[in-house]
Amino acid sequence: MKTLFSAVLLTFFVWKSYGATTPQSHHYVVIGAFAIKKNAERFILHAAQHNLTARYEINPERNLYYVYVLLTDDRNEAIQTALRIRKDSPYNDTWVFKGILGAAVGNHGAEDINPLTQQTTESIVISDVLSAQREHQNANTIEKVSSSPQNEVIASSSFVPSVTTENAAPDQRKMVFSLYRADNRDEINGDVLAIDMERSRKVGSFEANKPVRMFHPGNKSGEVLLIAEVFGYRKAQRSFNFTSPNENDLKTDEEGNLIIPFEMVRLQKGDIAVMYNVYFFKDAAVMRPESRWEVNSLLDMLKENPRYKIRIHGHTNGNAPGKIISRNPKSDNFFSLSDTREGYGSAKKLSQERAEVIREYLLANGIEASRMQIKAWGGKRPVVDKLHTLAESNVRVEIEILEH
Repeated sequence: MKTLFSAVLLTFFVWKSYGATTPQSHHYVVIGAFAIKKNAERFILHAAQHNLTARYEINPERNLYYVYVLLTDDRNEAIQTALRIRKDSPYNDTWVFKGILGAAVGNHGAEDINPLTQQTTESIVISDVLSAQREHQNANTIEKVSSSPQNEVIASSSFVPSVTTENAAPDQRKMVFSLYRADNRDEINGDVLAIDMERSRKVGSFEANKPVRMFHPGNKSGEVLLIAEVFGYRKAQRSFNFTSPNENDLKTDEEGNLIIPFEMVRLQKGDIAVMYNVYFFKDAAVMRPESRWEVNSLLDMLKENPRYKIRIHGHTNGNAPGKIISRNPKSDNFFSLSDTREGYGSAKKLSQERAEVIREYLLANGIEASRMQIKAWGGKRPVVDKLHTLAESNVRVEIEILEH
């Protein structure tokens, strides 16, 4: 009996040594890495301003605090979330960490993954907020902190300004991006995207009609492309030289903010607009809750001008048939899976139902059926290859203006 107990105990310790000390790796969507713990804590508050709930944990291999917004075992979910955050927020260097943060055990097989290439990268963004501010600045400044020699540090131009020297261009400007309607000059809610065209990278995304700070893009010329794209309006864009802005329509307000105007024109006959902010649940013709704002923008446009007639185009990623989750026609809930039914069908059928659910929402809110048409494409008109890392962009709804 004693011999049997010893054998069982030995087996337990063998399992403990070889099994329990090698936990399952996770996938984290990381928006920043910091050498100083307090800076990671500040960064969480910054993320909250962009409607992101963040946490931080130490990466014991790099000895850096990783600030992350998603922890999941699903690699694809992490990749797609990172891509979405890169596109829709200032955190354009977001990446995926595979491993275990905050763990005392060895992170065997841990890696930082570039969501665009889905390949391991040794280059990460390391940003730390200076605890001391210059007297003339009202916002935190970010400095680069060197990591171990084998890890190249890439400065994120959304947060890392150029160093200001005497007689040099300012490292940041106070600005207001003024978006307004061309017909009545009413303000329009939206965002302005700034692109460094020399290096083909995003400088930042800025909320319109409120004071913001924009950092120098870090290129030689100071040139950036500013793009205002608000659903229901034609895309507006303009060049801007950060170093020496001299456009005739630029003004400065009483607070010293440089006003950058964007005159927005409603969609016209023949225009096709992508509903970039309309998302669907997986395998479902049901919109996710964050789609509500843009669908209501379409509703407002149609109510504003009764002459508008539209065609709603539905697209999927690929043409493979599969499960289709549909909304109960008797339900008035367009943004939840709580009252649905499950079936099976083609990709074209799924794209048809997705276009129809938008039409049904508009019908339920007073838009006449005669003003709307449906066109289902399935996966026949992709914007990228169905296996591309950005293949999620193939899943979309487009609005074509037939009459206005």
